[in-house]
Formats: sequence, structure tokens, C-alpha cells
Amino acid sequence: MAKDEKAKAKVEHAKGKVKETAGRAVGNEGMTAKGRADQAKGDVRQAKEKTKDAFKR
Repeated sequence: MAKDEKAKAKVEHAKGKVKETAGRAVGNEGMTAKGRADQAKGDVRQAKEKTKDAFKR
């Protein structure tokens, strides 16, 4: 289960990076902001998983 969550976090972060880059390329501030938000969600999910791993040990 944890590996699934870690993978989802990485995918979410990558999607956000792509959206942000595409938004900047076409000058779409909304897409850029959504990309940053997706990256932040991915970062939060990664932090949550790292915290869970730390308490397992």
C-alpha cells in the first residue's frame, strides 16, 4: 500500500510540473497555478508517507 501512495505522489508531482511548464509556455496563468497546486499536493503526500515510514521503525 505504501508503495502505491509513494508512486501516486510522484506521479502527481510530475503531472503538476508538466502543467506548470505548459501553462508558462502558452501564457496561461490558470494552468500554471493548477500545476503548482498539483505539485504541492504531491509534496504533501510524499511528506505524509515519509512520516509514516519514520514511525514504523
